[in-house]
Amino acid sequence: MDLPELPMPIDVDFDVEFADALARYETYNKHHYRPNTYLHKWWGRRCGSTFRLILKGLVEDEAARPYYAPGGLAGKVILDPMMGGGTTLHEAIRLGASVIGVDVDPIPVVQARATLTHRPPAALRAGFDALYHGLVEAAGDLFQTHCPTCDEPAPLWYALYGWRRVCGCGEVLAVDSLTLRHEPDGTTLRWCPVCGQLRNGGDHTCDPGGVRLIEKGTSHCSNCGEAYRDPAGTPYHARYTMLAVAAHCSIHGLFHKSPDWRDRAALRRADDRRPALPLAREQFRVIPGDKSIQLAHRGIDNYLDLFSSRQLIVLSEVIGQLPSEDAMIRMNLALLVSTSLEFNSMLCGYKGVNKRRAGAVRHTFAHHGYAFPHTALENNPLYPRRASGTLQKLFESRIARARRWAARPLERVLEDGPSRFAAIEGETDGGREVATAAELAGGSHRFMLIQGSSVALPVETGSVDAVVTDPPYFDSIQYSDLSGFFRVWLRQFLPEAADWNYDQSVAAVNSERDSENGHYVALMTGIFRECRRALRPGSGRLIFTFHHWQPRAWAALTAALYNAGFAMVNRYVVHAEHPMSVHISNMRALTHDAILVLAAARPESPERPLPPAHHDSHHFTESCATFLGWVLAQPGLTTGEIEAHWQAYLAPGTAA
Repeated sequence: MDLPELPMPIDVDFDVEFADALARYETYNKHHYRPNTYLHKWWGRRCGSTFRLILKGLVEDEAARPYYAPGGLAGKVILDPMMGGGTTLHEAIRLGASVIGVDVDPIPVVQARATLTHRPPAALRAGFDALYHGLVEAAGDLFQTHCPTCDEPAPLWYALYGWRRVCGCGEVLAVDSLTLRHEPDGTTLRWCPVCGQLRNGGDHTCDPGGVRLIEKGTSHCSNCGEAYRDPAGTPYHARYTMLAVAAHCSIHGLFHKSPDWRDRAALRRADDRRPALPLAREQFRVIPGDKSIQLAHRGIDNYLDLFSSRQLIVLSEVIGQLPSEDAMIRMNLALLVSTSLEFNSMLCGYKGVNKRRAGAVRHTFAHHGYAFPHTALENNPLYPRRASGTLQKLFESRIARARRWAARPLERVLEDGPSRFAAIEGETDGGREVATAAELAGGSHRFMLIQGSSVALPVETGSVDAVVTDPPYFDSIQYSDLSGFFRVWLRQFLPEAADWNYDQSVAAVNSERDSENGHYVALMTGIFRECRRALRPGSGRLIFTFHHWQPRAWAALTAALYNAGFAMVNRYVVHAEHPMSVHISNMRALTHDAILVLAAARPESPERPLPPAHHDSHHFTESCATFLGWVLAQPGLTTGEIEAHWQAYLAPGTAA
């Protein structure tokens, strides 16, 4: 294959073995490796180490090209037209580049602005402390329980709920398992199926006022034979009944107990306050999409119904108590509270049965979609310990630790002996925001953020050195739809920070319910054409990662690139997903990404590759990436012919 004019290092070389070695560590817990990019929840993030290597492949100075060498891109402009979690922006600005980040969804834009803009750690801490103590004063009394041994008060850690079901016999509560927890002393804490009381072995006297429990999977009543159903007309948050509370006693340590009259009274106080909260339901209406339609199927039409009364009271207080003196500190704290909702809704489940995982929260989007637990976990966001999903823990990990890392980024060092991290001296993860693309030229550590479509960008033709991105995953993860769960709250916290009512139809993702590729192809074609216009002639590169099982996904991507006039320069395949990630565990999922390096050229046609082995993630991804390059090199193809090529190439039974 002919290389374009002015070849770049990545055109001919990319250390796949090294990238794989780093990624196999990072995919297990990505947020530990790049904490400053994880202030807020986003989906489908790729490994920061992989993108650092990609960007190092654009460094012209050979001395600055090694992975652990600082910088190398000063004076360059890097564009990410679909920035999502912001990986490209953070990695490029660390290397000294100036960056442009674009997304139609406001959350990526607001998150990038907050994390790339410097604020003194002490000021962020002071702002958080004031907010936290104000929330505790306003709502802390609702999250109090008492030790079952000494009756001393203790802050509630979390409460567990059973799902209310109805049959001809009356009401039962469904739970994931009657086993709550295996204790360190070897005993097991279980719920009594007759009365719902917690017991730790031995006989007990059933509570005459208790309720019968069933385990998940029980569809019909064994007494009357009727199918269990939801209580008619009940809001989602009220479809659960409290079955247990957990807390730490200063004297007796961790305890789990059945709720007593005081625990139920605290719930009633919160429920009584709920109707008067200054939260307009119209502002929280669910607009059904490919993922949120799961809510509609459950009769849920409002995001407010996904939260307990106690959780809503805290959120209502946040709106009035966020600091107003410094807009950037307010933005950081608003994003922190927003991302905490993933651990603080009645969609959270309990995965703490194992004694080593006591209190572990199965968060709302563990499976990249909505799930409806039988045993719901009501977390206490104000819990004073740094426990899973609490504001205290999230501040430490998402802001305090993240800003320490941003001031002195660390990278894992691969060598024999104990694992260690080394600082990349001279690098920082942050910069100065500018309003126009002209202010980026020739500079370093500057960033420009745009909320909107990338089909028309306010940049000069030929002014961008490289486009590095991770495009939407065609039809699987509906980013904009899922982010509505957070957007409705951020609109309350930060009303002036973004356009919260943007048009979701301009998002470049294909509906799961749409058998056609037209929407995706049209939008991606427009974006890629604009990228080609913006790239420097000769040296400009479009580089992105992609994988998919479906031929129509590859065909849609290929058609968009073909229509925009791009040709493949090279392709590499790297490890991208940990096989035990919750959203792909035990599924037929690809765990590799293709890195596609493209340029505005028409090289000679390479040899047509053999079909892939469908059972092998690496070989399948590599074969598809190679075939994409072959298709791009064929002259005079229509979109229909491109689709036909892919259907034939990936047809069952065609594997090599």
